[in-house]
Amino acid sequence: MIYQGNAITVARGDDDIATLTFDLEGESVNKLSTAVVQQLDQAVKALGAEAGLQGLILASAKEAFIVGADITEFHGMFEKGEGEIQAMLERVHGIFNALEDLPFPSVSAINGLALGGGCEVTLTTDFRVMAETARIGLPETKLGILPGWGGCVRLPRLIGADNAIEWIAGGTENEADACLKVGAVDAVVPGEALEAAARDILARANAGELDHRARRVEKTGPLKLDAIEQMMAFETAKGYVAGKAGPHYPAPVEAIKVIQKGAGEERARAQAIEAKAFGKLALTDVCYNLVGLFLNDQVVKKKGAAYAKQASAIDQAAVLGAGIMGGGIAYQSASKGTPILMKDIKEEAIALGLKESRKLFGKQVERGKLSVEQMAERLSNIRPTLSYGDFTHVDLVVEAVVENPKVKGAVLAEVEECVGEDTVLTSNTSTISITRLAENLTRPENFCGMHFFNPVHRMPLVEVIRGEKTGDAAVAATVAYARQMGKTPIVVNDCPGFLVNRVLFPYFGGFSQLVAQGADFRRVDKVMEKFGWPMGPAYLLDVVGMDTAVHAGEVMAEGYPDRMGGMASDGGKSAIRRMVDHDRLGQKNARGFYAYEEDKKGKPKKVVDEDAIALVEGLAEGEREFSDEAIIARMMVPLCLETVRCLEDGIVGSAAEADMALIYGIGFPPFRGGALRYIDAMGVDAFVAQAESLAEELGPLYAPTDKLREMARQGERFYA
Repeated sequence: MIYQGNAITVARGDDDIATLTFDLEGESVNKLSTAVVQQLDQAVKALGAEAGLQGLILASAKEAFIVGADITEFHGMFEKGEGEIQAMLERVHGIFNALEDLPFPSVSAINGLALGGGCEVTLTTDFRVMAETARIGLPETKLGILPGWGGCVRLPRLIGADNAIEWIAGGTENEADACLKVGAVDAVVPGEALEAAARDILARANAGELDHRARRVEKTGPLKLDAIEQMMAFETAKGYVAGKAGPHYPAPVEAIKVIQKGAGEERARAQAIEAKAFGKLALTDVCYNLVGLFLNDQVVKKKGAAYAKQASAIDQAAVLGAGIMGGGIAYQSASKGTPILMKDIKEEAIALGLKESRKLFGKQVERGKLSVEQMAERLSNIRPTLSYGDFTHVDLVVEAVVENPKVKGAVLAEVEECVGEDTVLTSNTSTISITRLAENLTRPENFCGMHFFNPVHRMPLVEVIRGEKTGDAAVAATVAYARQMGKTPIVVNDCPGFLVNRVLFPYFGGFSQLVAQGADFRRVDKVMEKFGWPMGPAYLLDVVGMDTAVHAGEVMAEGYPDRMGGMASDGGKSAIRRMVDHDRLGQKNARGFYAYEEDKKGKPKKVVDEDAIALVEGLAEGEREFSDEAIIARMMVPLCLETVRCLEDGIVGSAAEADMALIYGIGFPPFRGGALRYIDAMGVDAFVAQAESLAEELGPLYAPTDKLREMARQGERFYA
């Protein structure tokens, strides 16, 4: 044994080939924490001191190779400032360079995921062999930073500037075949042949058949591009990537600049350019929030996994109601391998549901994600039916009929009589109380909410809603099924609107008040889109559907009359109500705040509609100019306050879950980290002061809670 640590061991074989194995004790995956990097330093020094070695294999004893740096350390590290970040990067560069410069050929045997720092480690070796099922990539730009351990230097020299820009700016995970095609790896083999392939490459290098020294010269010298090639590669890419990333995500373009600046330099100088840019990005709010987002996502996934461990198997599902929503749920279940019955009382509804599923599978075939055979196989997972005949073997039912408590209650009571005693019943309701719907059931402990967001195949969130009598087994099974469907489930407690709609409607309330006071809804949309929302509130209402919004607003008004009472039907005074009264329901009938025409792809494209403008102007108490800051405050404060109330009321279990629900459910700007991180970033005291000043003019929707005021006094935050 050359070196032994609790994360890394280095053993010498009889053939004088050393194998450095990553195997982090007590963890399911390998991560490059500060402690692991220190062990790597010691291991590389031990290798350098070992006489007579003929080669080195980097390997992993886990399913994944290395999933990256330990992101839980990032906030603490970055808070130390630019100087400390630079020093950390220099230390790692020194270790990686020493690994690259060992006096014998080296190869990485990549058995599974090699991401971020894990990918950068493999770039230090002369060769790489990859298992067929492995994936590699540099996803750092998704965290608001860039590869800082040599990725921006080594990758372009290995696979060319164009390919490296695509990998790094896109933050993609790349399949084995794609890696081989661009030259990121030297061979792709079945997993069981990985070690033999690595040894074969080392033997060929030692025999002079493969020139590992020439490889090193290429990786450590300047990039081989003349001035015109550089300009074409980098300037075109910067414009394209800036357009795709948008103004709020600087890291992808910054990564291209780093590759460009380092292109004509030797290794040390190019790495210094990379380190400087990394240090600057690491201190931005965007990076802080995106790292926070990653950590929150881990919290949510862990909670989901803990529920799923307690769940009985969901081998057969069913959906009641075969419209667009039912068809979307059936597609999602079938596409992820869980067979599903799709039940309706009308043949034409069944046909519509199947058409929706076929359309979604067809798009997968068009994109090359599925073959026609795979599409046929997955479609066969959906079985349409007009009767309950096969429901005795169903493990979980999703009721997705019309949003009406009487209809839903009757359908749920009916299906309960046709399923087994342990079958879990769920309702895809966006607003109706789960406790209320359970009143008609003889086994309310087997019932909970399962709220999907539209369109089902795109929106990652599923709210799993626990009613007063819901049992743990029903919640666990529903969480497990949502995970099987590839969704992110978040468990919440029952209340009007649950979590996401309860938080969204005060945002719409802020919008209605702005418009009533003379704000131009198109300007409000532009300001909120510039702030980072995928669409402004008027556009979002068109997508949701005006009639749906009025119905949900009435539920909220009944549930929270003190602050949301104004959201009920108020004689046509609100812009939303006026739209409904004039049969302008949004995208569903191509007329709302905007008019809709089909684009070339057949998707609805919004256009300005003078009739809508006139309707809204007729409501306003005269025209009023609002600054961008005033619009943002009046839209964001009620949304953030309602999120705070949901946390205080125990509707959601943690700040992390609340923020992730808003990002996954309604497209809250990810680079802002969620509503509670947004309050933290402003400072709880500053947020409370802003809310109080607005509440004086605009009423209780803007009034901070007593607990939030106390947090402000104590200097507390939602995230430590």
